[in-house]
Amino acid sequence: MNLLIGSTWNGSRRRERLYAGDVFVFTPAVAAMALVNRARELLESAFAPHHPTVAQYHMSVEEYAAVLARVKPAFIHDPLCKRLIPQLVEEVGGDISQTYFDVPRMRSATAHDYLTTGIAYAFHPHRDTWYSAAQAQINWWFPIYEIEPDNGMVFYPHWFGNALENSSDTYNYYRWNRDSRAVAAKQIGSDTRVQPRLTSDVNLEPGMRVVPPVGGVMMFSAQHLHATVPNTTEVTRFSIDFRTVHRGDLEQGRGAPNVDSRCTGTVLRDFLSGVDLSRLPADVIAKYDDESALEYAQTLIYGADEKDTKANNIPMA
Repeated sequence: MNLLIGSTWNGSRRRERLYAGDVFVFTPAVAAMALVNRARELLESAFAPHHPTVAQYHMSVEEYAAVLARVKPAFIHDPLCKRLIPQLVEEVGGDISQTYFDVPRMRSATAHDYLTTGIAYAFHPHRDTWYSAAQAQINWWFPIYEIEPDNGMVFYPHWFGNALENSSDTYNYYRWNRDSRAVAAKQIGSDTRVQPRLTSDVNLEPGMRVVPPVGGVMMFSAQHLHATVPNTTEVTRFSIDFRTVHRGDLEQGRGAPNVDSRCTGTVLRDFLSGVDLSRLPADVIAKYDDESALEYAQTLIYGADEKDTKANNIPMA
């Protein structure tokens, strides 16, 4: 794995290196900082009079989770985010005419295991491809406030192309939409949702911790094995992430190698065109779908209404 900082590579050359396991880090972009500023506005208003990074010391866990349950969806569904992400893609040299993105997530990692479940889930070592992501999916991640090696994210690059025993065969994205997404905020103290994970003891080290600046985008393949770093600092880490796919690569079957993912369903219906916010064509999605789409026809897109269902050729039960 190579770490490329401030690279001017773009287009197919960059995507090929991402699919091979390289990680790209960029200096703060204008659109990324606009997303950061919007996230800060929401967080600082919600946690006032306390700063978001230390609010955990002034609230009960239940109160804290309730605040996150309000502010995180507000950020996800803010129309400004859907305007800024295409701008960000273009700023770092992406082809917006071929790029589809999903809505951005606001993530949090509280200090000293204050809240590590549900709405503030601390991710165990995993690949996003175990969660029904396409092998061509690219992840974009950047901090909202300054981070440290001990409260960010860790990669295990040795395992990028090496198979690991895991439970991804138990995961179906549409079932997750139906049974697990809406109950995240209620998972306090323990998280009972079934998620794909390693099923055998394996030495993952050495890990690599990348610490980008605020608004400094880190870009990596969904195939990478990565995890939330246990936060041993004194502050909560807040970050933003979203995912993109390149339509041409999906059509041609290009992407990172699949060495051990056996999940079902696909997240591809969630992705929106960087040009007009339309969804991927049904024939492109069909290449990555399976029969479970018929079983879970009502939850192929989380929160989709009937209008969205009909407009995007989603089978009705």
